[in-house]
Amino acid sequence: MSINWKKPLIILLDIALAAYLVMAITAFNKPDESNDVCNDIKIQFNESIVEGFLCEEEIKNILKHNGIFPLAQQMSNIDIRKIEETIEKNPYIENVECYKTQGGSVVINLSQKMPVIRIMAENGDNYYVDSKGSILAANKYTSNMIIATGNISKRFAQNQLREFANYILHDKFWHNQIVQLNILSGNEIEIVPRVGEHIIYLGKPIGYEHKLKRLEQFYKYGLSQAGWNRYSYINIEFDNQIICRKKQNKKTI
Repeated sequence: MSINWKKPLIILLDIALAAYLVMAITAFNKPDESNDVCNDIKIQFNESIVEGFLCEEEIKNILKHNGIFPLAQQMSNIDIRKIEETIEKNPYIENVECYKTQGGSVVINLSQKMPVIRIMAENGDNYYVDSKGSILAANKYTSNMIIATGNISKRFAQNQLREFANYILHDKFWHNQIVQLNILSGNEIEIVPRVGEHIIYLGKPIGYEHKLKRLEQFYKYGLSQAGWNRYSYINIEFDNQIICRKKQNKKTI
């Protein structure tokens, strides 16, 4: 019986041709770094609701301190994986992506951990909590951040309080209005607003979405008519009602 080698040979030739094309395309797309020198470094931060802890200059200083700053270095000698691993060691960094371009640039895209609240507890604890519940040291400053004071355990800060603060940050009205939270015993919350001389009693952080929506309507249709400084204390703990305490006028002698 004779063997027909024609069909297997054609298949082998097709496989070899396909492999060659893949290698040729890969080689064509891969920049020739043999003589290129890095002439630019682009550091790009992903957008966030709040300001992050690090700036472009600090990222450059991290790379310089570790001897891997790519500017003016041979492109072929730049280890982008090492750059990523070095930056990721910073406790305020969430994610890093680094790559080279054919124009001699090194691009670094970064995502920072997003702080949602700063804790300044009565027991002396001072730290940030990020959107995922991680504790971040307070040796960096970020502006426009809600501050929580009072009787605060780390467990409460990382869970219920973090969730409440994250809700505030994503609500345009309350993000601009709330500046401070005071935590009472039993994890009950008082809110210090930016506008008005009153304190808002929320109670426990349960059903706060409905409570704050109801208060927002009261702000628009009640306080706007009665005056922002008429009340000293506004209680929104209970459903379907808002209890207000009038401000006591101080008598002058």
